[in-house]
Amino acid sequence: MKKITSPLLCASLVTAVLFPPVVCAQESAASETPRSDKHYIGLLATALEHRSIGISKEDGWGQAGTLVIGGHLNDLIHAEIRLGGGYKDAEISRGDLSLAIDYFGSWYMGLHYPIGELGNVYAQAGFTHVSGEATLDNPDADANGQFRDYVGDYPSSSFSFSWLAGIDFELLDSTYLVLEGGKLFKDTDTSANAFQFSSGIRFEF
Repeated sequence: MKKITSPLLCASLVTAVLFPPVVCAQESAASETPRSDKHYIGLLATALEHRSIGISKEDGWGQAGTLVIGGHLNDLIHAEIRLGGGYKDAEISRGDLSLAIDYFGSWYMGLHYPIGELGNVYAQAGFTHVSGEATLDNPDADANGQFRDYVGDYPSSSFSFSWLAGIDFELLDSTYLVLEGGKLFKDTDTSANAFQFSSGIRFEF
């Protein structure tokens, strides 16, 4: 039998032998899911700083856990919801006031921008519903006079504008370390407000 060798076949074989990583990379890129088609889920530890409490503008820190569920609408825009629950109350300085956040739910739209191969910077804004309670021990004490109006539902206005800014770092494929901060709510009745500072893990799929 006469052997016929195609020049094109030879060139393909040489390329595959000499440059296998290039071939594999091309195949991987072709099969990789575009970011605009991905969703994500995250779990964050959140510190809540309550500010402008009372006439003397006192503050205090509480802690919460936050679940994040979202998706990428395109390569730069994302939307998400967040569900959080408090597990440590904030003890307000110069008094006996305790602020407990039972739960909160947020909805955000945001922009993210890649920073090389490290990860992304992002900013987002939306609205938050908050439910909590303020308790005051020894309300007759002079030092607690400025906090008496806080007792009961906290915040008294349960819906508020919220915003966040953050950065994420890709630890593993589609797994990110998240660091962020922003405002969770402002109570229009008392002018009290709370800021949120979170860190945790987000996974894209």
